[in-house]
Amino acid sequence: MALYMDIHKRLDGLTTEAVTGAHQKDLEVQQKYGVKYLKYWFNEADGTVFCLCEAPSKEAAEAVHREAHGLVADEIIEIKEGV
Repeated sequence: MALYMDIHKRLDGLTTEAVTGAHQKDLEVQQKYGVKYLKYWFNEADGTVFCLCEAPSKEAAEAVHREAHGLVADEIIEIKEGV
């Protein structure tokens, strides 16, 4: 399975609780699309969130976010892990 990093930009009113809740919703939906969300990072001050997942495609990763909470990423990038 491929590894993807997605980027959500300028999320107004971003809080730790909101990010935690959205991630939990992703975990509840991910299996339906064959996706596994692994980690996330965020900057509360500028409203940026990064999500790391394993997925069969960009579209599958996007579908999880869309169904779970509607916060679709601005960009999804396929990445490879370094050594």
